[in-house]
Amino acid sequence: MTEKMYYKYWGKAKSDNDSGASYHLLPYHCLDVAAVGWQLLAPDKPLCKQLAKQLKVEPEWLRQFFVFCLALHDLGKFSQAFQSLRQDLSVDLVKANPRMSYSERHDSLGFCLWQEILQTKLDEQLLASDSTDSAVNAWPIQLKSWLEIVTGHHGVPPKTNLRTRNFFEVVDEQAAMAFVQDSVEFFLADFDFQPLLDKALKKRLKPVSWQLAGVAVLADWLGSNQEYFIYYDKPKELKTYWHEIALEKAKEAIGALPKIPDVNAFQTIEKLFPFIQQPTPLQEYAIKEPLTEQPQLFILEDVTGAGKTEAALILTQRLMAHGLADGLYIALPTMATANAMYKRLSNVYHQFYQSGSKPSLILAHGARELSQVFQDSVVLAKQSITDGDYLSGQNEEDQELSATAYCNAWLADSRKKALLADVGVGTLDQALLAVLPARHQSLRLLGLGRKVLLVDEVHAYDSYMQKLLNALLEAHARQGGSVILLSATLPQTMREGLVNAFYKGLGQNAPALSYPAPYPLATHTPATAIEQSIDTREAVKRTVNIQRLNNEEEVIAQIKLAVAAGRCVCWIRNTVKSARQSYQDLLDAGIASNQLSLFHSRFAMIDRQVIENRTLEYFGDNSTPEHRKGQVLIATQVVEQSLDLDFDVMISDLAPIDLIIQRAGRLMRHIRDMQGNRIRQEGAKDLRGRPILYLLSPDPIEGADINWLKPDYAGTQAVYQHIGQLWLTAKLLVRRGQFTMPDDARDLIEGVYSFDAEEKIPDALLDGSIQATSKAMVQKSMADLNVLKLNKGYTRSSGDWDEETRMPTRLTEEETISVALAIVENGQLKPYAQAETYAWALSTVKLPSHEWGKAQQQIPDNLKAMIVTLKAEQKALCWVEILPFEEGQVIYSSSLGFVG
Repeated sequence: MTEKMYYKYWGKAKSDNDSGASYHLLPYHCLDVAAVGWQLLAPDKPLCKQLAKQLKVEPEWLRQFFVFCLALHDLGKFSQAFQSLRQDLSVDLVKANPRMSYSERHDSLGFCLWQEILQTKLDEQLLASDSTDSAVNAWPIQLKSWLEIVTGHHGVPPKTNLRTRNFFEVVDEQAAMAFVQDSVEFFLADFDFQPLLDKALKKRLKPVSWQLAGVAVLADWLGSNQEYFIYYDKPKELKTYWHEIALEKAKEAIGALPKIPDVNAFQTIEKLFPFIQQPTPLQEYAIKEPLTEQPQLFILEDVTGAGKTEAALILTQRLMAHGLADGLYIALPTMATANAMYKRLSNVYHQFYQSGSKPSLILAHGARELSQVFQDSVVLAKQSITDGDYLSGQNEEDQELSATAYCNAWLADSRKKALLADVGVGTLDQALLAVLPARHQSLRLLGLGRKVLLVDEVHAYDSYMQKLLNALLEAHARQGGSVILLSATLPQTMREGLVNAFYKGLGQNAPALSYPAPYPLATHTPATAIEQSIDTREAVKRTVNIQRLNNEEEVIAQIKLAVAAGRCVCWIRNTVKSARQSYQDLLDAGIASNQLSLFHSRFAMIDRQVIENRTLEYFGDNSTPEHRKGQVLIATQVVEQSLDLDFDVMISDLAPIDLIIQRAGRLMRHIRDMQGNRIRQEGAKDLRGRPILYLLSPDPIEGADINWLKPDYAGTQAVYQHIGQLWLTAKLLVRRGQFTMPDDARDLIEGVYSFDAEEKIPDALLDGSIQATSKAMVQKSMADLNVLKLNKGYTRSSGDWDEETRMPTRLTEEETISVALAIVENGQLKPYAQAETYAWALSTVKLPSHEWGKAQQQIPDNLKAMIVTLKAEQKALCWVEILPFEEGQVIYSSSLGFVG
């Protein structure tokens, strides 16, 4: 074999102390990645079929051409600048040019080399050939968009405006060209180039390019795994390496991934949820509603306790069994609600799949490593890889039913991979990153591709996140995904926006929706019957009485009466500062410390976990009279969504109407007797008396002026700035004196959020309301600015690309800072959390920047010096701030959280 120049370039290199060959030749790495792509895009797999269907080409054609493109993904490594990164590998390699600086990544270098040099050379060679086939001669110019996809395999599209002469010698260009020629000859022999000349294919490629970019990222990750792709440094014919090594190793690498399990058909609700004796009307709808053969959107609106989650999971299993999905991702508003859903789903998700399979369940959010349940599942996964079984000593069926969660370790090592799991639970943020110009977003979008996207509490997001969610629905519908959205309270304008976004992804005109719409309501589209009025179960039909309280003294008096009667109470405050103060005021008023607890967002993770678990134990579904008696929880918004909590008495600061309805959903949520014992018999009535929601609010007088909420309710106005909506909420509730669910739900929502309702806001409050409306418009504009321009395709100009840590999925009034709490012990800084693993992470609390600024000023100089030393020793702490405190300093406590 005449040795080609491209055998003088390395593609992967080991550190000095690794055994075996010290480097892997570049052409071999290129073939490794292409071989993984060959396996991923098997024509009989749903992924290849779906992509080919969108492109309107044959699956075999797509596989052959895209694998060729993958072989060219690392053309940039033929650069002398890149090769100079390791000059110690071998004298057989190309001599590096030390004058060439590696100042641009090889992914961009490869794309620019193609654009500036290689395409022209290949064109000239084809024109000089004997072929008279115009397609054979003209196809290279159509390769630009495809190479933009594969050269962007590090998660960001390549730059397109680099001067290659600054990075490539002539010999580099010749070596790269030789590799391109041989790749064309090897991969594209007898290939039909005609589809590439179709301008319509180029247009269809743009929306599909995002998923193909995900395939490129995944192929490069797997093709770089030394466990399978051992380094080879001796020249071997490409054809020989491909057949004897690359394809076989790619098969092994793919075989080690979690298998897509076979889906179970939905049988009965009792099979999925043994605790359900009688389906709710919404669950009956989920069981019987006819499905169509295309991606579908469901919006389920019903009262708290109507079984929305179970109904959504029934629909999910049916959609999966219908061949429309292989898995599920549940997106929730907070990490706390995601943790709770993860525990809840771990008992159910196995039923989606056939016996003997091992579907993976992944928790996906920024602090998932701190969830013990998740960590336990990772341990189980690692044991399963080693031992073959993930619960030894049991037969396969028992293992499937007994394991709380099976989590494949490969999927668990990065949140970027988490959406590739069969079933994922996490915050909505992890899914929204799929439509933001954040590194590796394409992998997230690919992971969502064959999944049902289930978004809970869909009303809970601000204008910025709503806009991003609309973009996500559009992208998901375009790639053939179905969506289920859950809400207790959804304004009409929001419902229309969600439907329009989904239909935009389908490339169709959205249907008209009824107004006013009935409630409860199931919206299913595309479908024969788009909107169906749903009854709700008798147990959650109830009237909640409203009693307004003028001031905090009245609230404290009401709490003392409830505690004396042995009732459990929750007071939801709108700010952390007011929650802390009320906690202290209740202690001063004589409430015993063992009867009082505080729950807000400024606790260190280790304390927050304890508080969250205690809250669920004392006030959750299985709470006992012994736990509940005379207990008081002072909380912020952390308890108003998705947590299954039940209080005898609910007191709420004034908030927008949808949040008041949410908070009221935690009032006498479960059926209990007078002592607080759970009653589970069908048809039973709650014996605790009339549910009363106490509303801390000023009188919503007609002549309210701009100071209506000030000074006593300034915190409320700071959080909920649309003062007109607050006034409308108070006016509605106080005037009615009660509301009945579900009958009044739609009137309440539209009575605050409709255009007609806004006309009733007093003139003096309009300025503040207009400012809030303007702010919402600014948030939408920010979302429009940040969100990917998906119609442009996978290209650098589709967004302002950055690392995901700097890509906001939420907008906040003020930047928050991650601060690790440290205690001073024997002249050293130790993590506040006493834990064997993740001690520093468990010691972390998020603080508003102004709070951190004040605390930082109080750190003595000697402790600042210790912080510098600590960060030098603990590299992971470079990304967080450190707040040390000594004994006697009241900066932080496990009962109050951060106090400053």
